[in-house]
Amino acid sequence: MTYARLNRKAQLLTAAAAISLLVMTAPSAFAATPKDTLVEGFSFDDIISMDPAEAYELSAAEVTGNSYSLLVRLNIADTSKIEGDLAQSWTVSDDHLTYTFKLKPGLKFASGNPITADDVAYSFERVVKLDKSPAFILTQFGLTGDNVTEKAKATAPDTFTFTVDKPYAPSFVLNCLTATVAEVVDKKLVMQHVKPMTPTADYKYDNDFGNGWLKTGYAGSGVFKLREWRANEAVVLERNDNYYGEKSKLARVIYRFMKESSAQRLALEKGDIDIARNLSPTDLAAVEKNADLASTNAPKGTVYYVSLNQKNANLAKPEVQQAFKYLVDYDAIGKTLIKGIGEIHQTFEPKGVLGALDENPFKLDVAKAKELLAKAGLPDGFSVTMDVRSIEPDTSVATSIQQTLGQAGIKVEIIPGDGKQKLTKYRARNHDIYFGNWGMDYWDPNSNADTFTTNADNSDEGKNKTLAWRNDWTTPELEKVTKAALFEPDADKRAAMYQDVQKKFLDASPFVILFQQTEVAGYSKKLQGFKLGPSFDTNFVGPISK
Repeated sequence: MTYARLNRKAQLLTAAAAISLLVMTAPSAFAATPKDTLVEGFSFDDIISMDPAEAYELSAAEVTGNSYSLLVRLNIADTSKIEGDLAQSWTVSDDHLTYTFKLKPGLKFASGNPITADDVAYSFERVVKLDKSPAFILTQFGLTGDNVTEKAKATAPDTFTFTVDKPYAPSFVLNCLTATVAEVVDKKLVMQHVKPMTPTADYKYDNDFGNGWLKTGYAGSGVFKLREWRANEAVVLERNDNYYGEKSKLARVIYRFMKESSAQRLALEKGDIDIARNLSPTDLAAVEKNADLASTNAPKGTVYYVSLNQKNANLAKPEVQQAFKYLVDYDAIGKTLIKGIGEIHQTFEPKGVLGALDENPFKLDVAKAKELLAKAGLPDGFSVTMDVRSIEPDTSVATSIQQTLGQAGIKVEIIPGDGKQKLTKYRARNHDIYFGNWGMDYWDPNSNADTFTTNADNSDEGKNKTLAWRNDWTTPELEKVTKAALFEPDADKRAAMYQDVQKKFLDASPFVILFQQTEVAGYSKKLQGFKLGPSFDTNFVGPISK
């Protein structure tokens, strides 16, 4: 073995040892984090997969957003604009059906393989054929397993052509391509890890398109590359020296799993972590009083809500749905539980998005709720369960709602669990009530309007598992308007259409929208360039230095 190889091996062992120490659960593992390493305290128990074709959780999107590239990205300084990532330029045909992207020259994946239009085409193909939860973001444009290789193809090594089935507003199509499901994978590398499959009636392909490997593997080209993900322990990113843009000054980033806000604050104060990501209002206030620390915040396109499964006969009653909206103490939640980390917001389009309706018509009114329950034939209330992720502010807000529902005779048993458990149960429609949040897949009003109103196939075998589907709810009238808005080129008219849908949704739906998230973070003043983005996949760590 040569000296260079021995030296490299020693460096790897040293890095591995440092990482092992940094992710220890004891808060006093380090007096200070290494200068070339960023450590974030973060609760990421929702991660199920790191494959962009499958990952559909907020935390996973943050990781892939920092480690994969897209054709185009949201301009985080002006969310009304789209900017090129891998794409140097693009054109849209006059009939709004064909989108042609020219790639930047000299691009490489982290593996060293060149990035070509064929990689982009393969990335689209595997999303459509695997048909995992986020696939609908691409398949809604008419892509199927049978036509995807013709509709999304390389027409030259540096040219990718995407043909949609209808003349959608171009801004809608481009915004969809900023979603993490459209991240580009290294075809050559993935093909080395493909697992043979036996075709069945439900899955007709003879391989898994590398999905089994990419659940924990990596085949991207972002500013960082994924080194390791240990569930409920750590996510480790390393600098990608083949990145085509400005390279990170950091050698690595470690997301250290820390569930409790108080533990994050203490670790930040001791220097064990550089950033605390899940702070409660109380801990945030303490950080802001510390001269060595600072805080930042950003309104997110994420709304928190309660949903009522229509498979439960009591929850399917319209009067019960309305009663729930009057059995939330919005004022108390806003003033205490989400102070500084959220804002009461009762409609599904978050502020800052085209067509967002800024109306909060509901207040705690137990008497009115009791009247509605009596009309529903339930004057004495009923018993029901609520699934909640064991994280703040979810647990505290759910407990508050449990108490106010009890004032009207609705007895709620809270069933806590980690993010993976809750999401798996929710996506199987096995809940009564679900308390959780929804972050926009892409910065366009259709992202939320679609998931809250569209339910193309309400059978248990339905493929498009929108929030409406998960709660066994169909609303043909609102779905029709939501679909029509996709083709309205006039922004003001399009906004008015979404506002109309939100007003009707407020009046009759099995959802109680509670508040919009304001993401906060405490951090060491030693950091430079740290900023939270407008969406869960735009919290970029590349610009950070110490």
